[in-house]
Parts: sequence; structure tokens; C-alpha cells
Amino acid sequence: MTTLHETIVPTQRVRRITVLISGSGTNLQALLDAASTPRLPNAAITYVLSSRSNAYGLTRAKTQNPPIPTSVCALKTFLNRNPGSTREHYDGEVARQVLQSRPDIVVLAGWMHILSDRFLEVLNGEKEAPPKPALPPPEPKSLPNQTEPIPSNDSSSPTAETEQKTLPSPPSTQHFPIPIINLHPALPGAFDGANAIGRAFEAFQEGEVKNTGVMVHRVVAEVDRGEPLLVKDVEIKEGDTLEDLEARIHQVEHEIIVDGARIVLEELEKETSS
Repeated sequence: MTTLHETIVPTQRVRRITVLISGSGTNLQALLDAASTPRLPNAAITYVLSSRSNAYGLTRAKTQNPPIPTSVCALKTFLNRNPGSTREHYDGEVARQVLQSRPDIVVLAGWMHILSDRFLEVLNGEKEAPPKPALPPPEPKSLPNQTEPIPSNDSSSPTAETEQKTLPSPPSTQHFPIPIINLHPALPGAFDGANAIGRAFEAFQEGEVKNTGVMVHRVVAEVDRGEPLLVKDVEIKEGDTLEDLEARIHQVEHEIIVDGARIVLEELEKETSS
């Protein structure tokens, strides 16, 4: 029996993270390995959306314990299957699928499309999500001839003797705005947009920069111009190949994406407890 001097601490709700990917999903794997550990406590990856049907990150999600729901929203396929639709319609459909996953936060982990105001308006709670298209999206499929090991967490290995786990239930109501963060392999204000690593490498060879970096930032309408949450410098060494630099940046990415997600989750906890 509880006495007057005892304090009852309510159990925190496990926060739900939706991750958007386009490829191999190594940054997704970093989030999967960190979820529900001291690095990313009281959190779970509960949905993965890919812009490509053969993205290997989908396989990473489906082989977790429990398997993580996935979907595909490919731009070209969407436009072909929905005659008369535009890029804005596509972004609205991406937002609809994300919103349907009932996330606490959204992490862009290698998502290769620039998201427009339409996406942000839905996730900010400013506009309703569009209705579901008449034609269903293509079924996800794993990337052929993939050689990367999955998953890296022993507890989700197919041969591990573990009980079947369940994903955390969604909240009773969806709170807006839904925080959205993005991982970008460059320093703030430098090499915005695509091929940031290659452009930084070329700039180093031309003597224009001495180093590059990685950041996690909030997503706003301006590409890669949202408030930086974390920034890490990455050295470019004399004699580096582009592959050397890419490997060094990816190592930092796998750390910083987890730390950025944790910062946002901690902010949410403070907001709900105040």
C-alpha cells in the first residue's frame, strides 16, 4: 500500500519514431541498434518509409523483432499510377503515410527527395492529409545481391532464442507539430542539397575548404537550412580518396543521427511533463 510519503512515478510512454530512407539503411540500422538503450532510451522505431521499393533498409526493418511495418512511396511510380498528379500531390501522399504511422518524431535518414511545404503543412497540423490514392503503392522488396550483414543487434537475429516482442501502441491523440529532423553530410550553410560529400571533396582538392562535417538539423522549407541540433567536423586528409572521406563521414553519421533523435525526444518529454 502506498503511504503519504511515497511518490508514484508514472511509466513513460515509449516514443514512436518513423524513419524515411532511400537506400541501404545503415543510418536506420544505427537507430535500430540504439533504440531502447541508454543512447536512445524509451523509444522505438515503429515505421519505415522508403522512396525506393528495393531499398535494403526495408529488409533491415522487416527482420527486426518485432518486424517493423514498412511502405514504399516512389515518386515516379506515384506519378505514373495517378495521372494528372504533381510533385505536391506526391509530397502530400508521403505526409499521409507518415501521419498514418502515428509518430512522435520523424527522422530523415538518407531520404533522397526534397520535401515541400505540402509535407510540412500536414506534419505541422496546418492542413489535413490528403485522401488515400485509389491505386495502392507497390509492395516493398529487398535489394538483390545485397552483401551487408543485417541486423547488427543480436537480439533480433533469426537464430536468437528470444520471445516475440511488440511495438509500442500509438498515442490516443496525435500532437502537432510533429518534429522532423534530417541528417546532412555537410556543415551548416555549406554544400546544401545533393552530393554534399563529393562537392566537399572537390572543394578540398581545389584548396577552397580544409574540412567538412555532418549535421542533424530541423527540417524547414529551405533545403538543409533548418536549425542545427548537432554539428560535427570531419577531417579531410591529404591523400584521401572520395571513398576514404565517405567512410569517415558515415562513421560520424551513425553516431550523430542517434544523438539528434535523443535531443528531440528529451525536448518532448520536458514539454509533456511541464
